[in-house]
Amino acid sequence: MAPYKAVTLTHIRYQKGDPLGHFLAWISLIPVFISFGGFVSHFIFRRELQGMFFAIGLIISQLINEVIKDFFQQARPATCALLEMCDSHGWPSSHSQYMFFFAVYFTLLTYRGIALSDTRNKLAVIFLPWCLALLTMYSRVYLGYHTVAQVFAGSGLGIVLGGLWFWVVNSLLICFFPAIEESAFGRYFYVKDTSHIPNVLKFEYDNARKARSEMAAKSEE
Repeated sequence: MAPYKAVTLTHIRYQKGDPLGHFLAWISLIPVFISFGGFVSHFIFRRELQGMFFAIGLIISQLINEVIKDFFQQARPATCALLEMCDSHGWPSSHSQYMFFFAVYFTLLTYRGIALSDTRNKLAVIFLPWCLALLTMYSRVYLGYHTVAQVFAGSGLGIVLGGLWFWVVNSLLICFFPAIEESAFGRYFYVKDTSHIPNVLKFEYDNARKARSEMAAKSEE
């Protein structure tokens, strides 16, 4: 019988009785929460092309990570035996790469397109993903899954790929967004692009109020 292999993205262990390790183990699962909680919910309720291409970029980033790992085949630290992770490679850290890609893209998207005119508000919004990225990077070393060099390699690659993919989407691919909206796929799933609207939050708020007022007026007729 072939040996069993864990899914590395969700296979998190920590030392029993270590509250910090327990906390950091949950931190290490943030990429899973973002992927399945964040982007799946986004597609169900928002269906924004910017969000979809954000998710596509993260998938491409993770595929690149796997290719690099298979090419260099750098071993994880000696603690991998306790974690039952020695059958997978460690350089670069996929968790760190994921989170720093997410933090960079989210930061650029925040400054470009979610209509927070106040710089202080923008800084407050982007503070959380960078904190989570740093905590994730630290957790991978603390829990024994990676060396310091491996998490720094992952974070650096995530920053580069996040910035590059944002440029590709918003400089090269964005011209295709109207065609995607008008395609059979776009019309069937109500896919939309609101990146051309200066203040999306105000636009949606005003239109929701307007629609409610119109419905109330019709019901009174």
